[in-house]
Amino acid sequence: MLKDLKEFLLRGNVIDLAVGVIIANAFGAIVTSLIGDVITPLFLNPALKAAGVEQIAGLKWNGIAYGSFLSAVINFLVIGTVLFFIVKSVEKAQSLTRKEDTAEEAAGPTELEVLQEIKALLESK
Repeated sequence: MLKDLKEFLLRGNVIDLAVGVIIANAFGAIVTSLIGDVITPLFLNPALKAAGVEQIAGLKWNGIAYGSFLSAVINFLVIGTVLFFIVKSVEKAQSLTRKEDTAEEAAGPTELEVLQEIKALLESK
């Protein structure tokens, strides 16, 4: 029983999942801080003040707290937009790295060229 548990816990998939969850949690803290400390004070608060709804979560109509829903929707849209730009930036950086790697690989002679040089040397002897 303990052997099975050990095998299960040390499987690659379980370890990968655990690492993914931990990294996602840490990344979530980064995104939350970016939204709460940078995006909201710079963009969202001035827009809400201009619209005259600084306390959007407190908006109610006939007992229906629609402000909380609007606040959640706005929060979702802001977080989604920020994540979109983060992912796009990472993809662009990765594509630049891949282009440099392929350029370095292409700079050396190919296997066929090396074999042709060896053949030419053997024929000249």
